[in-house]
Amino acid sequence: MNAHWVEVLVAIVGLAAITVVSRALFMIPERELPLPDWLKRGLKYAPLAALTAVIAPEILMAQGAVLTTWQDARLPAVACACAYYFWRRGILGTIVVGMAVYLPLHIGWGW
Repeated sequence: MNAHWVEVLVAIVGLAAITVVSRALFMIPERELPLPDWLKRGLKYAPLAALTAVIAPEILMAQGAVLTTWQDARLPAVACACAYYFWRRGILGTIVVGMAVYLPLHIGWGW
């Protein structure tokens, strides 16, 4: 076994240990840890912030640069999907509408 594989093995074991410890940290105490009210209020917005941080660059950027044209299939697809969501409040329909707009524009027109 050469040094390269030893480094890879150490990295995998180390990352696994860090993952187990960080996830188990909340299960080790016997009672719930008290959190300050400001932190509880802030944690309510964490999923929305994370989702926005992942989705916004995918919609507004192409190959690491901000979109400079309106002829991108993602923009009308997002607009139609948002309109459907605010109209019906259904997640599955939102996905279907967004893809129904995106695919013809992207595949058919090459946007």
